[in-house]
Amino acid sequence: MKKKGLITFLFLVIGLFSYVFAQQQHPLTPAQPSPSPIDERFEKANQWLNQNNLSVTTSPEQAFINDYILVAAEGLPSALSKTPGQKRLTAERAATTLAYRQLAEFLDGVAVCGDTLVRDAELQYDVVRTAVAGFVKGVQVVYKEYNEKEESALVMVKVGMTGPQSLGKLMYEKILGDPNIKKAVVEPKPVYKPKPVTLEETYDGLIIDATEQNFRPALINRIFTPKGEVLYDPSKVSQKVLVEQGCGEYTNSVDKAKAALESRGVKSPLMVKAAGTVSPSDLQVTDEDAVKIFSANQKTGFLAGAKVAFVLK
Repeated sequence: MKKKGLITFLFLVIGLFSYVFAQQQHPLTPAQPSPSPIDERFEKANQWLNQNNLSVTTSPEQAFINDYILVAAEGLPSALSKTPGQKRLTAERAATTLAYRQLAEFLDGVAVCGDTLVRDAELQYDVVRTAVAGFVKGVQVVYKEYNEKEESALVMVKVGMTGPQSLGKLMYEKILGDPNIKKAVVEPKPVYKPKPVTLEETYDGLIIDATEQNFRPALINRIFTPKGEVLYDPSKVSQKVLVEQGCGEYTNSVDKAKAALESRGVKSPLMVKAAGTVSPSDLQVTDEDAVKIFSANQKTGFLAGAKVAFVLK
C-alpha cells in the first residue's frame, strides 16, 4: 500500500510540473484576444461589435489593454410565457441577469495589486468582493438581440476600467480613500531618494518594457529598485488622474506605448527595460535606470500624472 501510494504521489507531482511547464511555454498573449464566443445565431451582434470596434473580454489582460470589460450571456424564455412578446422579454431578462453574474465572476479575476492580494490576505480579498458587489448595480446594458427561431436572447453588458462610472473609480476610492485599506493594499515601502543626475534630454513620460518578465496589468502597478525602494506607485498620483486614466497604459509594443502616452500629452518618453519582478504586478529596474527615472521625474513630474506605459509580452 505504501508503494502504491508513493507511485500515485509521484504521478501527481509529475502532472503538476507538466501543467506549470505548459503554462510557461504557452503564455496568454493579451494582444491576441480569443475569437468572439457569440455564434452565428446572433450575426447582428457580431456586426455591431465590429462596427463599434469592440470585442468580448476573455481575459483580465485584455480588459486593461482595451480599458473596458464587455461580457455576453444568453437567456431562454420563461416556461410560462404564452405570447411572442412574453418570450422575448423573459428571455432578455434571463440573459441580463446571467450577464451581471458573469461580470461579477470575471471581476474576481481582475488583479488589484498582485496575486497575494486576493489569495492570502483576508482583508484585501474582502475589498475586492465589496467593490464587485457594489459595482454590478451600475453596469450598462449596451446590446440586446432576440432570435425568434431559436427562442433565445443575447445581452451584452459593458463597464469601463477608467472614467467617472468605472471599476477603477470604485476601487481607487476604496483603496486610497480609507486609511486602513490603503495601508493594507499599498504596503508601505522605503521611498527612493538618490542624488539626481543631469540627463542630456528632458523626458516627460516613461515607457517600461516588461516583455521579458512574467508581469500582468493591475489596478495598482508599482516600480521598485533592486533594494525594494519605491520609484512609482499610485498613492503618489492624484485620485482624479487615477479615476480618469488609471495608473498607466498597457500595450504590446513600444510604438503603441508611444501613441498611448501621446494622448496623455507626452512628447518625449524615457524608455527602460524591466530587470525583474517583485510580484506579478510589481516591476523592478536596475540601479542605473532607477536614477534615470528619478532624475527625469524630478524635472518634469510625469509620475504624478501617471504618464507611464507598460509594454506586455
